Amino acid sequence: MFSEFNIQEFLSAFIVLFAIIDIIGSVPIIINLQQRDRSVNALKASVLSFVLMLVFFLAGDLLLKLFHVDINSFALAGGIIIFAIALEMILDIEIFKNNGPIKEATLVPLVFPLLAGPGAFTTLLSLKAEFASINILLGLTANMIWVYIVLKITHKIQRILGESGIFIIRKFFGVILLAISVKLITSNISILIG
Repeated sequence: MFSEFNIQEFLSAFIVLFAIIDIIGSVPIIINLQQRDRSVNALKASVLSFVLMLVFFLAGDLLLKLFHVDINSFALAGGIIIFAIALEMILDIEIFKNNGPIKEATLVPLVFPLLAGPGAFTTLLSLKAEFASINILLGLTANMIWVYIVLKITHKIQRILGESGIFIIRKFFGVILLAISVKLITSNISILIG
């Protein structure tokens, strides 16, 4: 498995997951939760998110087979979802709504759907069609370490970046996600049609 390690694939997987998880873009949401006395446990959120994404990464193929869906079709669908998420980030619109019944902030909305949500699940399986598993898993692990650090120092990040800094970072990664989604859509359409 480690023989398939590729630094370029690792960095690409890390950047894609970094953009889709968008923990920096979630800082204002996290601060808002904390201001409403909804505590956020950084370690619990990071570990639960990692476990959920790892299980989906490992068992996602079985789920696809159960529903008779191939990885390229799922990657194409993932590309469309990533496209919608990128539009949310760039245009400041809300496409995906969270109207869940649970009020505890660490699990909902932080772990699901902000960190380990449909976008992250789709991205993991979409990446699986492009990269070796070891590179994706290392990219995911590095992201979860980053998520933990950010959750621990949320208030400091807000002070350093300010609202405009967070806004700019969100827009920048929105454009990156848009480009990634176009690549996923075009490459998988050509495989499915060809």
